[in-house]
Amino acid sequence: MLAELAKDAGPPIHQLSPVQARAVGGALAALSGGGPDLHAVREDTIAADDGYRIPVHVFSPSENSRGVIVYFHGGGWVIGSIAHYDTLARTLAAETNCVVVLPDYRLAPEHVYPTAVRDAWDVTNWTAASWPTEPLIVAGDSAGGNLAAVVAQRAVAEGGPAMVLQVLCYPVTDHHFDTASYLDPANKLLLDRDLMMWFWDQYAPDPATRANPDASPLQGDPTGTPRALVLLAEHDVLRDEGQAYAVALAESGVPVTMTIFDGQMHGFFQLVNVLPGANLAVRAVGNEVRSVIGGPVVEMQAPPA
Repeated sequence: MLAELAKDAGPPIHQLSPVQARAVGGALAALSGGGPDLHAVREDTIAADDGYRIPVHVFSPSENSRGVIVYFHGGGWVIGSIAHYDTLARTLAAETNCVVVLPDYRLAPEHVYPTAVRDAWDVTNWTAASWPTEPLIVAGDSAGGNLAAVVAQRAVAEGGPAMVLQVLCYPVTDHHFDTASYLDPANKLLLDRDLMMWFWDQYAPDPATRANPDASPLQGDPTGTPRALVLLAEHDVLRDEGQAYAVALAESGVPVTMTIFDGQMHGFFQLVNVLPGANLAVRAVGNEVRSVIGGPVVEMQAPPA
């Protein structure tokens, strides 16, 4: 896949404008094609704390869903959208039999930190109020995994809403760029150190804010947050900080399941219908959700080497 992408590759994303970078992200998302048909998909908007209306898509897999997942998309807080994650959201809804709420939180640099955090919190509270009897799960990949971890910590600090699970796919948990996984040449694939530094510069241009727990959840206290599923990629600059956060969760008493997907790179989880590892990871999410809210665990088969 990387070889095919390289044939038409332009400048590295960190040399593009945010608008240009978003176009590249859209082309990558298109590789997955369409997702499964569901019982219902609708659009809505949610009032943010400053009066802005946050667009959301709500994916309902059936008339008798068993929970609700707020899913925050990845993209370094700069790229990514509802449209780019439609296939993944549909796939997760079908796999888990949970409603999936997918928000278009505001992106940097037009809206710098902490706007995305505030939008994520407002969407989570709206979801909890809209499905008060359903088990609530927060999830996300990369920057979206960052937002899910932050929201889980904030819910503890502010007394709710109650959550039963957090699903963190190769999350951004810290603001340092000197871990072994950052410096390993084998990890310079779709995401590398230069691009991650560029994302941080767009999102939190004031370096003094990056150590705040709602920017770098590894600097916060995960005690009391819900059970966690942490999915990581072997070849990912964020692998070490994801592992560190899983350790911090476990040491604080949070039940954690962590899996490192061998041979996978950052971004693989989104690429359902493209990378077999993505389908395996989606099944892992489904099994974790079923183990929490009820339902049979499905046997997992590793993709071919």
